[in-house]
Amino acid sequence: MRAVVQRVSEASVRVAGEVVGRLDAPGLCVLVGVTHDDTEAIAERMAAKVHELRILAGERSAAETGAPLLVVSQFTLYGDTRKGRRPTWNAAAPGPVAEPLVEHLVATLRARGAHVETGAFGADMQLALVNDGPVTLVLEI
Repeated sequence: MRAVVQRVSEASVRVAGEVVGRLDAPGLCVLVGVTHDDTEAIAERMAAKVHELRILAGERSAAETGAPLLVVSQFTLYGDTRKGRRPTWNAAAPGPVAEPLVEHLVATLRARGAHVETGAFGADMQLALVNDGPVTLVLEI
């Protein structure tokens, strides 16, 4: 599982022109990619890592501050661009494998007490955010 975590001052995701998830307060935007051998245990470890990552003001975490998270699935995080000009998506898990794992990651975050907004799995989404810092990290578990 791979995640791109960005500290944001605000963020929103739209599907078909409608906002389906929004952060109106400082928090984290988390883009999540799933590969073939990921499991619920890996999703749980990723949720804990994201929630406890100390990248908010004062070197604090979302777990400490109660900062909200916007989680958006993004299979393109597993795009392979080593050859040619056209990425391959072979390392990205197919929807029926990836969707339950992204949902499990979100459920794990919520069980930890996090306020989590989401995109819509598999939809054509438009993501808008203000990267604060900028702070952007790539996590891989």
